[in-house]
Amino acid sequence: MPTRTTAVGPPHAGTSPNAAGSRGARPGSRAVVVLCVLIALFSLVPLVFVAIMTANAGVDTIVALVFRPRVGELLVNTVALVAITVPLCVLCGVGGAWLVERTRLRGHKIWAVLLAAPLAIPAFVNSYAWVSAVPSLGGVAGGVLISTLSYFPLVYIPVAAVLGRMDPALEQTGQSLGLGPWRVFFRVTFPQLRLAIAGGALLVSLHLLSEYGAFAMIQFDTFTTAIYDQFRSTFNGAAANMLAGVLVVLCLVLLLLEERSRGTARYAKVGSGAQSGPVRLRLGWYQGPAQLGLAALTVLAIGVPMWHVVRWLIFGGVAVWERDPLLTALLQTLGYGLAGALATTLLAFPLAYQVVRHPGRTSRLLEGANYISSSMPGIVVALALVTITVHGLPAIYQTSIVLVAAYALLFMPRALVNLRAGLAQAPKELDEAAQALGKPPLLAFVKVTLRLTAPAAAGGAALVFLGIVNELTATLLLSPNGTNTLATEFWSLSSEIDYAGAAPYALLMILLSAPMTYLLFAQSKKAAGQ
Repeated sequence: MPTRTTAVGPPHAGTSPNAAGSRGARPGSRAVVVLCVLIALFSLVPLVFVAIMTANAGVDTIVALVFRPRVGELLVNTVALVAITVPLCVLCGVGGAWLVERTRLRGHKIWAVLLAAPLAIPAFVNSYAWVSAVPSLGGVAGGVLISTLSYFPLVYIPVAAVLGRMDPALEQTGQSLGLGPWRVFFRVTFPQLRLAIAGGALLVSLHLLSEYGAFAMIQFDTFTTAIYDQFRSTFNGAAANMLAGVLVVLCLVLLLLEERSRGTARYAKVGSGAQSGPVRLRLGWYQGPAQLGLAALTVLAIGVPMWHVVRWLIFGGVAVWERDPLLTALLQTLGYGLAGALATTLLAFPLAYQVVRHPGRTSRLLEGANYISSSMPGIVVALALVTITVHGLPAIYQTSIVLVAAYALLFMPRALVNLRAGLAQAPKELDEAAQALGKPPLLAFVKVTLRLTAPAAAGGAALVFLGIVNELTATLLLSPNGTNTLATEFWSLSSEIDYAGAAPYALLMILLSAPMTYLLFAQSKKAAGQ
């Protein structure tokens, strides 16, 4: 990491351009810190809302609303869903990544893409397809099936990226000591995957806590479905707020567990490592079962939803494409997606700049505030913004401003992570060199840092766009009157059992999501140096 240089000499001595640049940058740095603090305070709005509503409810109300059979039922459903789905996602994700990256699997490049592709299909579209195939699907089993098929790529993608960039010398050393393939995997390879598995498992868990449409369609009750139903019946009553408080506690517990699971082991390597690629294992007679297993997973996760979307399109005929709301929904989805992606990326940039250029405890705290808030379900974020705008800012209640703000709260980390990586590859010395050559600080920043960061910013914005296209809960609660996005129109029609009418919206969401999903996959491969 480059070190900061300071001018040495008496006050009247001349200063170097770098020193002048650093001194001139101090007010700007203070401005960035102030801006980062404001963004962090904005991101903490949902958490503060839950805390205030809980404190105002009083002990008697909290006890009456939280310690009741209904909450116990929701808690059992949620815990069972997480406890079963997360290990299945880890099994599918790690197993698929290992086969693709570490074995002589035929067509491994094709399988690498297919195993990431289910992310392009929203979970509620997956649920719609499976309900079409098995109308009686429901309960914990139905929730686990749909969740596993929708979210296992969240484990597969980071694990495959780690396997791709892991030093093959580690495994070669294990083999030279006489360890067999399985012992090498569990004693050498698997510990190196710990962070990726923990991170992927956390993402899966948070998605399970926040998912609404997929579970509502199969009538499987979770905290999110119960909060939404309670909100619709009593408009932000105390019961909905208390359920939201329990849900936030579960989110914070998951964050704490993920942090503790990281451990203190060192995962970075010193030096360039082995220059040769990993030795791919021969599968032998396991080749057939491996191909069949991956084919079955792909058919269940991609084939079933795509088949039923196409089947309903054929059943509906040309008429389903001639409905007036279809074009409106497409345009509004694109509009909100672009506006939300732009706003989120702009808000994330000062924080990413502060974290990279001025690392420290303050920067970590400001960054952490965004991660904590974004881990909260969309229903909690929406309830917070509804309450604040109704009581404090009625002029913007149920306007596009509030909806875009919700998108920024929900998807800030997607832009932040990409921007942080991009800024890390644009050393500040380049800015200082440009200033030494006579460029004003702002022009040097635009010409050098901003230009080098542009690809990372575009990648982050694309991932935010993907999230907005598939977002349902917050959009249902916050969208202005007359707003019709692809997700809300799909939900409206599928709730009316008009599956043929909902099919075009499902297909358009998949087509919009597919390029962004491939971009995410390609970025993981690029990070792995493949």
